[in-house]
Amino acid sequence: MINQQAVLRFRRLGMLTICAVYFVILVGGIVRASGAGMGCPDWPTCFGQWVPPTDVSQLPENYQEIYAERGYKNTQFNPVKTWTEYANRLVGVTIGFLIFLTAWSSRVYLKADKSIFYLSVSVFLLVGFQGWLGAKVVASNLQPFMITLHMLLALFIVALLIYAIAKSQKESLIQIDTSNIPSKVKTVLIVAMGFTLLQVAMGTQVREAVDFIAHEHKYIDREYWRDSFPIIFYIHRSFSAIVLFTNLWIVWKIYQSVDKNNVLLRCSYLLMTVIATAIIAGVTLDRLGVPPIAQPIHLLMANIIFGVQFFIYICFYYSAKKDNS
Repeated sequence: MINQQAVLRFRRLGMLTICAVYFVILVGGIVRASGAGMGCPDWPTCFGQWVPPTDVSQLPENYQEIYAERGYKNTQFNPVKTWTEYANRLVGVTIGFLIFLTAWSSRVYLKADKSIFYLSVSVFLLVGFQGWLGAKVVASNLQPFMITLHMLLALFIVALLIYAIAKSQKESLIQIDTSNIPSKVKTVLIVAMGFTLLQVAMGTQVREAVDFIAHEHKYIDREYWRDSFPIIFYIHRSFSAIVLFTNLWIVWKIYQSVDKNNVLLRCSYLLMTVIATAIIAGVTLDRLGVPPIAQPIHLLMANIIFGVQFFIYICFYYSAKKDNS
């Protein structure tokens, strides 16, 4: 018999870890939008110290020459950017501990459902790889492709976590009533998830272009950045309407088919709220001179959209098992 307290502990840790991963995505977006990615030019230390300096006087007088020899030209100490990047690293380390605790607590499923344990351990190993990749991001001097890969891996880690936690509650998910929902809703949901991934992929290309533009403008004169946006930005912007109306149709069909206490309806409301927030943040970026706060919010919402869609799909998947039994 499974220890119910241990099960509850695993689920709570898993949910906390999912929230923490989303938080680090937000922090990473802030780091990128503020140009603080190279606030610490080395890794795992920061300017050669485990606790970064707060003033340039704490660094060698020739520190710029030292880092130029290491391949980081024009290194300029900025305490705000340095500590912003350092905070990002601390959050990443904290998530590493949470992931480890989640994997450790998943041992309770070794006899009941080993796949949950293996999923949790896989997430732990992937987070270790993510940390290594983070070091490569710094070593590459923030190459756009490396940053994008770093972000996409975070998206995959969240998906695995969501699946592991959902799988641990499959008996409850099987009881969700989807009998009145048209079967084509599940098919359209899969298409919507594909649209989200495509939109995220285009968004990463836009972000890479914005990073280049920001660097050219030395992260100032934001009101002029839009003049240099590539064509992919306009495709990305227009495609958001397709994403919106596809998901709106799914939410409407669920609203028509389930009672007000159904978990799918609550998830649908959350999905539309997140999509609306992402669109508002995107419009803000487009029309208000690319304000720094809007960039990480837009990125975070894009990641949450996929997470909510994925969870809704899992609910359909387990509910179908009841119908086929």
